[in-house]
Amino acid sequence: MTFGAELVDLSLRVITSLLLGATIGLERQWRSRMAGIRTNALVAGGSALFVVMGAYSFDGIGADPTRVAAQIVSGIGFLGAGVIMREGLNVRGLNTAATLWCAAAVGSLAGSGLYLIAILGALCIVGVNTLLRPVGRMINRHPRRAAGDVQSTADVGYLLEATTDGESEGMVRSMLVQAISRPGFSLQSMSARGTKNALVKVRAELSASVEADIGSLERTVQRMSLDPKIYAVRWRAEDIEEE
Repeated sequence: MTFGAELVDLSLRVITSLLLGATIGLERQWRSRMAGIRTNALVAGGSALFVVMGAYSFDGIGADPTRVAAQIVSGIGFLGAGVIMREGLNVRGLNTAATLWCAAAVGSLAGSGLYLIAILGALCIVGVNTLLRPVGRMINRHPRRAAGDVQSTADVGYLLEATTDGESEGMVRSMLVQAISRPGFSLQSMSARGTKNALVKVRAELSASVEADIGSLERTVQRMSLDPKIYAVRWRAEDIEEE
């Protein structure tokens, strides 16, 4: 193989890995995860570069390009740990970390010239993150009886949103916290962002077990709707979003 043909082949491997990594990251970006298109593309592309380096830079009896792939797996562990967060009793980011790990595998396959397997692997990863999500939710919502345990159901997610001015943001946050500081409720996240009208929209995501008093949420929304400093307030039930 001439130098030009070899250069084209290596470039194709890296470009393929970048495209497949971006494809995997597209689903993560769509769901507003920390590791999106660029992160997954860089992980896959970097893995391909390391594999190419291991295959073409070391010669001799003791050369073993497979060691490079093994080190890639170890290195991705540190990157994956950076996207795993603990929020109270909940751990978020496990699926995103696993996706990064799989993106590295796809990049390594592309860097080795195994294009078909790399493409199939990328499609399988995207399929797992999308098609299996509703299956997991269905299982979580289904009543189940463990050995010796009473029948229980999975927690239900709720979203509360209130629009107010900047000066009243602290008051709204306090009211939302008081509303969910009851047995059975667990705060998942709380955030605030500005709107086009110089107002602030406070958003609280929480989960509620079967023994939670959902009526307290309705009463809180009713009280907040009567406050002249709160311009809009709403709440709704929603599926607890999986990573």
